Amino acid sequence: MPRTCTWLPAVLLLSSCGGAARTRPDNFPGTTASPIVRAVDADDRDEADVALDAGRHPIELFTFFGIAPGMRVAELFAGGGYTAELLARIVGPEGQVYGQNSRVILERFAEGPWSERLAKPVNRPIVRVDRELDSPLPPEATNLDAVLFILAYHDSVWTGVNRPAMNAAIFAALRSGGVYGVVDHSAAPGAGTTVTETLHRIEQAVVVAEILAAGFRLDAEADFLKNPADTRDWNDSPRVAADRRGTSDRFVLRFIKP
Repeated sequence: MPRTCTWLPAVLLLSSCGGAARTRPDNFPGTTASPIVRAVDADDRDEADVALDAGRHPIELFTFFGIAPGMRVAELFAGGGYTAELLARIVGPEGQVYGQNSRVILERFAEGPWSERLAKPVNRPIVRVDRELDSPLPPEATNLDAVLFILAYHDSVWTGVNRPAMNAAIFAALRSGGVYGVVDHSAAPGAGTTVTETLHRIEQAVVVAEILAAGFRLDAEADFLKNPADTRDWNDSPRVAADRRGTSDRFVLRFIKP
């Protein structure tokens, strides 16, 4: 049975002088010395990225997935690079981040912000990967420590991706013991994949079944992005959600390659 991890959410407070000072609960999963905390608290992060933190809970997320300096990791569907940059800051110059985007994502919205982000010195550990999700990683991406798929597994459904091939490719790219981390917006029970395009949600059971079929083991799930008050009947796409962004009920799953 997978373990369930419960953490208090991060508390982000602005200081009286307008800085980005942050306070944490006493049992928060990390300390100020943690590479993850240092990455999230870095003074040179873009304000737009910092504004997303309250809804994304990046410290809990990367702690749960075990991201650490020197790791070789990948992010699928990197979009404009919010998560990829944090990964680059955590793994540091000795690590590597493969940031994958498919052609349709680049053409529709990501090319500009993604290219701009990759030009920042802090993102030198990122390797740009322009490939389709059916075969998302280049041949040299082997023995990876982790592959993360954040808030976009549902997009692989409505865009017609060969998901068994995708998950098999991820399995092949990871080392034994490597982590496949998936976060997505929860659909209502019984919805399956029927609202992946209209509401940008997917039922957790579908994701679990598909990834287990690829040979992974479900190691644990976390509840820090759960929201029982979410009615799960509204579109949580970033372009539509507006002030609801970051409030959807989301599942967080950690799979392991045996």
